[in-house]
Amino acid sequence: MKLISLFQKVDVAEKIKNAPDNGYEIGVVIGTFIPFLVLVGIAYWMYNRAKKRDKNGY
Repeated sequence: MKLISLFQKVDVAEKIKNAPDNGYEIGVVIGTFIPFLVLVGIAYWMYNRAKKRDKNGY
């Protein structure tokens, strides 16, 4: 069930258009970008770790 929910398409523009107030709109935008930012952070961490490993000669 969790795997299926990961692949569901979410229409952010539709959610923002039907938002009851500005707070909900801000929450939708933040909730949309958080997974992307987490993935970018993990990729950056992995890159730096690999770069340091190459520099030390492991």
